[in-house]
Amino acid sequence: MDVKQILSFIKIEHTLFSLPFVFIGANLASQQNYSVSSAQLLWILIAAVGARGLAMGLNRITDREIDAANPRTRQRHLAAGTMSLSTAYGLCGMFLAMLLVGAWQLNSVALSMAWLPVLAFVAYPYMKRFTWGCHFWLGLCLGLAPAGAWLGIVGADLGWDALTGTAWYPEILFTSLGVLLWIASFDLGYALMDMDSDVENGIHSFPAAFGPTNTVRTMGVLTLIWTGLFFTLTPISILVGAIILGTVYLAHQNHDQFQAWWFRCHVATGWILLAGMQLS
Repeated sequence: MDVKQILSFIKIEHTLFSLPFVFIGANLASQQNYSVSSAQLLWILIAAVGARGLAMGLNRITDREIDAANPRTRQRHLAAGTMSLSTAYGLCGMFLAMLLVGAWQLNSVALSMAWLPVLAFVAYPYMKRFTWGCHFWLGLCLGLAPAGAWLGIVGADLGWDALTGTAWYPEILFTSLGVLLWIASFDLGYALMDMDSDVENGIHSFPAAFGPTNTVRTMGVLTLIWTGLFFTLTPISILVGAIILGTVYLAHQNHDQFQAWWFRCHVATGWILLAGMQLS
């Protein structure tokens, strides 16, 4: 197994979704006058990459039979048999170690709370077997990213007061909620591709439960809400939200074109917001 296969297995390009919000969390700590060192940013990056790889690995392992039944996903490594299950578990162990070592190097509170994202990652693949709320659970998984990075900085100074006090309100709360709804909206659009397969295989996705029209409308409503939440970070969220809403409109006009733009716009969202924070 080579590096290229590992990166393909964990969909390394999807890491671009969460990384800017990790740095946004660290930036929020800096704006609260906590010192942020290069070493802290490095360990936050290691923990974030580990968390992202672990989440994807667990999802691939748990969903390997579902992936095999879906024409769009049947070529994924475990579904197609191009990677062994033991190798996949080994990779998950490596990524878990990255998460734990990164948290350990940051502060004891971050390490003590590392169980929370791991639990969220383990639970996520099973959600689609029971409820269309799986899209929002995925949003929760990524919504922990800015909060975790922020805790990685301030936990060294505040200790458990970082969680029991009010230092996280409102900036961290609004940012994490914004990420939750942003990713949920993105995943609703992504799930449109699998709607027929989900219905056939009994997968509880939002499009399978409510149809494409209601899904697109919900994507638009969620976009309006997260735009407002991200406005607390930077006014440029208004421009980003407007672009995403324009992409939502494409879902009614050209489904194939919509999917391509939907992915690109969401990859850019966090980086544009981060740049807006830095400029302001």
